[in-house]
Amino acid sequence: MYGDSTSANPIAAALAWLQGSLLGTVATAVAVIAVAWVGFLMLTGRIDIRRAVQVVFGCFILFGASSIAQGIMGARQGFGAEASSADSSPPLAYSAAPPPAYPKATAQPFDPYAGAAVAPRE
Repeated sequence: MYGDSTSANPIAAALAWLQGSLLGTVATAVAVIAVAWVGFLMLTGRIDIRRAVQVVFGCFILFGASSIAQGIMGARQGFGAEASSADSSPPLAYSAAPPPAYPKATAQPFDPYAGAAVAPRE
């Protein structure tokens, strides 16, 4: 109990609870219903496309916030590391194996009825 970081820091515990409730199954269901409702309102002409795009974009921002924050923090750390280490060796270049060679296709005349599934009459 004492080794758990969330019980030692009540703010971290509160943020973990908030994240769990914002990204849980109930929130996902509410977001799906909201997007479906906005789509229905667009089909009936009661909402303009700008508001619909805002709702869908807001759902993407809400559920992708952790990935967006990790990307920003990773870019920030990578930028700071490059600027502070001027004498470090250059990064290793990774090379992948070349893709496999595909067999050459033989040129065949174009036949628009080649795949027709009509049986001849007898």
